Amino acid sequence: MSVAAKDAVPKQRRFKLPEYSWSWLSIPSLLVAWMLIATQFPSYILPQVWDVAHEGYIWIADGELFPHIWASFLEEVGGFGAAIIVSMVAGFLAGFFKGFREYMVPLNGLFMAIPPIAWAPLMLIIFGIGYTTIVIVIFISAVNPMILTIMEGVLQIQGQEVRAARVLGAKRWQLFLYVYLPASLPFVTAALRIGFSQAWRALVAAEMIGATQGVGWMVQMGGEIGNARQVLLGIVLIGLFSYLFERLFFRQIEKRYEVWRLA
Repeated sequence: MSVAAKDAVPKQRRFKLPEYSWSWLSIPSLLVAWMLIATQFPSYILPQVWDVAHEGYIWIADGELFPHIWASFLEEVGGFGAAIIVSMVAGFLAGFFKGFREYMVPLNGLFMAIPPIAWAPLMLIIFGIGYTTIVIVIFISAVNPMILTIMEGVLQIQGQEVRAARVLGAKRWQLFLYVYLPASLPFVTAALRIGFSQAWRALVAAEMIGATQGVGWMVQMGGEIGNARQVLLGIVLIGLFSYLFERLFFRQIEKRYEVWRLA
């Protein structure tokens, strides 16, 4: 058979099964497991899903839930926001300048070895219970792993683009703006993810020790008064906010830097 004849024969299409994401099963399966396990315990020890939902409704109806959510949000923004600024500056400087990197690495390793919540008692002595103490604990917990991740990301950026830019006489700021910054965005996103997870855990732990409001405070007070519904409500809110932040913030950043890098 000639080549033209072969081309004239229609190709058979292979049947492909549609691709489905199994992620939609995650939350429902968790809820089902919760309901099944809860049947083995009294409701005052392990409440059912609908009991916790009713507890949330009571908090909302009384107008007490949103002030706690807002307090936690402001604390997270203050501590994590400051950590982002400091880690971006320090991380890129450490990646670019060997001397600064040699200065930062021992300090970073030292502070990362100390559990962030260990700073809470000292902050309580200095600043007392309240916003400042929690923000500082959040900052300490997030800034060091973010600096390390960004620094390592900058150090890994090598390739033809860097060499070509240097051959063409690009200055340091031009290398940073047009080569290193676009190429380092995946590492920056990874740093933000790590920093946020550390900051969110530190927020909850710090509120249990040094706050009079907040989601962590809800969990702590629920445990002290023996209200398992309140404890689980706080735990659900902690997980829900972290999930929403991941979906609405980090995923959007990833989509945007992919477009930027391909432009």
